[in-house]
Amino acid sequence: MSVIRPLAPGDAPRWRALWRGYLDFYGAALPEETYAQTFARLLPGGSANMRALIAERDGAPAGLVHFIFHDHCWRPEGVTYLQDLYVDPSARGAGLGRALIEAVYAAADQAGRPTVYWLTQEFNHAARALYDRVAERTPFIKYARAERP
Repeated sequence: MSVIRPLAPGDAPRWRALWRGYLDFYGAALPEETYAQTFARLLPGGSANMRALIAERDGAPAGLVHFIFHDHCWRPEGVTYLQDLYVDPSARGAGLGRALIEAVYAAADQAGRPTVYWLTQEFNHAARALYDRVAERTPFIKYARAERP
């Protein structure tokens, strides 16, 4: 059985392992301070705009989603950016990814910011198969400023 719930202080060790799995998938490494600061921001009351949900499977955290409410010039009500979504490989195929996305949709609706969007890498075929079922692919191409030393 799975449960989707807000991140809680006691989730720190398992959240860290899940987020590390997500970052490893994308070849990213972050300093320790970023883990601590991000966890604090994602806890209820930690940030006005950042949220995190945990997917539990058999009573243990097995997935996470981070999302951010932000203002938008074209949408006076604001929008919701789904930033990170990860399910432990041992728990994949059980519907946790879809449940986490649907929970973000519900939170966005409740916050009055029903537009939800996210990005993924072209090579992320497994996730894209899910995303194609729960959302519409847009024609936008992302550009980013080059990293500076």
